[in-house]
Amino acid sequence: MFNAGLSLAFFLQHSIMVRRSFKQRLSKIFPDAYHGAIYSIASGVFLFAVVILWQSTTLLWQAEGITRLFVLPVAGFFWAVRSLGSFDPFGIKGIYERLRARKPQKGKFIVGGPYRRVRHPLYFFLLIMLWACPDLSVDRLLFNIMWSAWIVIGAYLEERDLAREFGSAYCDYQKNVPMLIPFKWKPAGK
Repeated sequence: MFNAGLSLAFFLQHSIMVRRSFKQRLSKIFPDAYHGAIYSIASGVFLFAVVILWQSTTLLWQAEGITRLFVLPVAGFFWAVRSLGSFDPFGIKGIYERLRARKPQKGKFIVGGPYRRVRHPLYFFLLIMLWACPDLSVDRLLFNIMWSAWIVIGAYLEERDLAREFGSAYCDYQKNVPMLIPFKWKPAGK
């Protein structure tokens, strides 16, 4: 239960702070340029708590020789980050633009790299990383299930935000590119 509580605390912090309504309330206290950094710091603190306070339990299963399988999704994850071009994981870009008295630029909808095959390649590769770990304990199974569910739910929530932000361009993208798994399921016989 303690481990589940750690994960839920991270999920709530992460999911609440990314919502537009939270950002509007935060704007009353801090300039918009600081939102990304505040979000990154809070997420880092909560993730650090998960990593440090997580309690390990009994080993259920251990695979030999598949450790190198973990390298492939890590490489894919970095490929997806690189494809974003202006990815700002620490929220520094907004602060930098504010200090330079530049007007923040609105993000453009560009599809490149793994985003041509799947709408959320970062989530796809993260899911593979979760499940490719060669050691599976009771706590690791709980972690994998909870974090996988959170990723899927988060992807659906993010889809709404992206459709609102980019309009018909994103809706067309949704129709043509799968959300989490880079291939479309086709019914048998079609």
